[in-house]
Amino acid sequence: MSLTREEVEHVARLAHVGLSDEDVVRFQSQLSQILDYFEVLRRVDTDGVPPTSQSLPLENVTRPDEALQPLEREDVLANAPLRSDGYFRVRKILE
Repeated sequence: MSLTREEVEHVARLAHVGLSDEDVVRFQSQLSQILDYFEVLRRVDTDGVPPTSQSLPLENVTRPDEALQPLEREDVLANAPLRSDGYFRVRKILE
């Protein structure tokens, strides 16, 4: 399936992406190749293949919680641009 220049420009407008003339030509070719590949995938016979939501078995991959020693106050404030009485000092944001 070959995309037209107008279709590429329409997709770019929908995505709020500005494209130069060279970009339009390049993406016209690249997006057409992607759509051609989807056509190949559409023709694959999937009869008898059960639907799955995940192809690999899932397991919890998070690390276990472990308590760590807190950082020293001076280490935390070492790179603070402003500090006052051992705390970060920030600009007032509410009136």
